[in-house]
Amino acid sequence: MNTSAQELDHDPETSAAPVNVVFDPPAILTAGASAAAAITEEDFLLPLSISPPVPDSRFQVPPLERTILDQQLDTFPDASYYWDASTMAPLNATSAAAIARLRAYKPPPFPLWDKLPVSRRAAVLMLLYADKKGDLRVVITMRAASLRSFSGHAALPGGKADHPDETPYQIARREAWEEIGLPMDDSKIPPPFAIEPLCYLPYSLARTELVVRPCIALLHSNAASPSASSSSSSSNLSVSTGASSSVSPATPNEPTVEEALIPRLDAKEVAAVFSAPFHNFLKRTDEILPGSNNRQAPPPEGEWYTGNWTEWNNHPWRLHFFYVHVTEQHVSKPPAVEAVDRLSSLEEDKTEQGQTEAQAAVGNGSDELEIDQHPGRYKVWGMTARMLVDAARIAYDEEPEFEHNRHFGDEEMIEELEKMGRLTPKKRKRDDKM
Repeated sequence: MNTSAQELDHDPETSAAPVNVVFDPPAILTAGASAAAAITEEDFLLPLSISPPVPDSRFQVPPLERTILDQQLDTFPDASYYWDASTMAPLNATSAAAIARLRAYKPPPFPLWDKLPVSRRAAVLMLLYADKKGDLRVVITMRAASLRSFSGHAALPGGKADHPDETPYQIARREAWEEIGLPMDDSKIPPPFAIEPLCYLPYSLARTELVVRPCIALLHSNAASPSASSSSSSSNLSVSTGASSSVSPATPNEPTVEEALIPRLDAKEVAAVFSAPFHNFLKRTDEILPGSNNRQAPPPEGEWYTGNWTEWNNHPWRLHFFYVHVTEQHVSKPPAVEAVDRLSSLEEDKTEQGQTEAQAAVGNGSDELEIDQHPGRYKVWGMTARMLVDAARIAYDEEPEFEHNRHFGDEEMIEELEKMGRLTPKKRKRDDKM
């Protein structure tokens, strides 16, 4: 889908068919240690009748593209990818402590959510995983340049609720399935992976006046966690996936993890999937960390962070701009965009308008993504950046090196707008991409 943490205007009529899903609780999701209690599977199951998924050709990687992908991965030996367990390592001490804090975090109650129209409810998934050094990274998407609004913007997978019984975590997982191919049903997560829900953050307000719940989850691999169930059982959240929690290695006959977790992205909606260092969202500059061979690769030219204060609904609101460098990783793109990028690198003669017919069809490939004035960086800003800063503050128990709002989320602002009558049902338009 083309919904995101920046836009979040989901149309159920154009969404992929959902599969069997297990949900987490809205209020006690992140209960602290004192609130940990015996919780049964029935507490988190919604009695829905959901059809099984239809095989989707988007998830089949042709041999030629597979070869090109392998060549690109070989180009970045120090990079880590959430779909490749061989590039992941066990959590280091800092990351393990960060995950423990997220497991223990409990957001304040916010009963207004249940009173909001379904068309005002939304959620996003903040998916974390460990890189080759055990440091945490977060998965981010770039919206297609051809979209009507927020084109080329960075976003977390997410979108609107489809019905009033959906929990935020269900919404986030459904949208992650539609946008990046992350299976909704935990039993469909391919070996050796498992997803652990960690916590909710306080609600944020989108520019379109949607109330958005950030949902943080950790993607375990057998390299990063020999038993995801052991980690999950120690947290304050218990979620049944409907499948065995044991993790077994993949066999040669199974699809590769890349084929199972990364969809054949539609160039009309999603332009790219990349990752960013989670801890760096507390820093003013790029964190330069040693690679796997103790070498340090300097980031591309350009600054990592800028920011300014603005007034939004009579509240001071810090606007963060991060410029994530992507020159040391493979950025996954739809086949059409990959083809245009390769064509552009070889083509010397342009039309008078400076673009080819193929480029025009898919919005100039990655050229129109939001990047800094220097190549090799993707801009992450607005509500997405604010959520990442809030999550990193909680995880690492650190305050940012830059100015920021002291509170988490926008719940006070949301309550004020609701009292003013501004959070009435939104009209859904089939082709409205906002």
